[in-house]
Amino acid sequence: MSPRLDASHTQTATSAPRPEHLDPIERSSDVRSEQDLGQDFGQEFGQDDALAGLPDIPPYDEVGPVDARALSKTLFERLESLEEGTHDYSYVRNTLVELNLALVKFAASRFRSRSEPMEDIIQVGTIGLIKAIDRFELSRGVEFPTFAMPTIVGEIKRFFRDTSWSVRVPRRLQELRLDLAKAGDELAQKLDRAPTVAELAERLGLTNDEVVEGMAASNAYTASSLDAQPEEDDAEGALADRIGYEDHGIEGIEYVESLKPLIAELPPRDRKILSLRFVAGMTQSEIGDELGISQMHVSRLLSRTLIRLRKGLTVEE
Repeated sequence: MSPRLDASHTQTATSAPRPEHLDPIERSSDVRSEQDLGQDFGQEFGQDDALAGLPDIPPYDEVGPVDARALSKTLFERLESLEEGTHDYSYVRNTLVELNLALVKFAASRFRSRSEPMEDIIQVGTIGLIKAIDRFELSRGVEFPTFAMPTIVGEIKRFFRDTSWSVRVPRRLQELRLDLAKAGDELAQKLDRAPTVAELAERLGLTNDEVVEGMAASNAYTASSLDAQPEEDDAEGALADRIGYEDHGIEGIEYVESLKPLIAELPPRDRKILSLRFVAGMTQSEIGDELGISQMHVSRLLSRTLIRLRKGLTVEE
């Protein structure tokens, strides 16, 4: 039950004491009209003529849903007469936001099972509430909670769509994932087994390739840690232990295979020098001692051989 709105509660200190003879409102029929609310609350913040007659808002956690709806209607009527960007407009707009935060908390409670902190969900929902306030028109004859709730929920769902995926995928695939999950559950109950790709494709009117693409995109929703411990019956170790490494030796296979016929055409002494230098790892001086020639002669022979091989690799076929 919400307290009587004529109890003089404000967010700041007030000089008017709370009347002791007032009883709580127990039925929605006891709520007075917006005109009575405005007259009963006085004009404490009515220093400006534009704000004269507005009701004084009690602490927001003490305003019941019915009373909040009545106060919101009064504030929306005044908001339409104020110029956007003025201090008065901002005051009334901010008051509407705080007065209707209960709508955001109610919408956010539907997503308690998500991993995101509830404070973040409420913050995102408040953005939706502000958008609903800016777009609301009294002349349409729709209650504000009815108008605002789809906007608030839509903003929260957009937040999950854009932030909760481990890997960012196109919106088309995000929506396809939801459709596949729904169709999969329905077919599993009907067939008493997991549906095949062809059955899912027929149910959704898609091709098999599109269904496979949606299934692959579903893997991007959550990511597993590389350091996650394996299951008790899994003897392969952590995922990081099963990831292959880059073999740099593979990069040179193409060059080795291309050099083989070129090396085979070299004179025996040149092949011997290449083998001692790049296979045995000997220095030019050691190669000279091995072959009985000077280090300078080895250097000239080696340079000539490398130039020949380099030209052979760069010749266009």
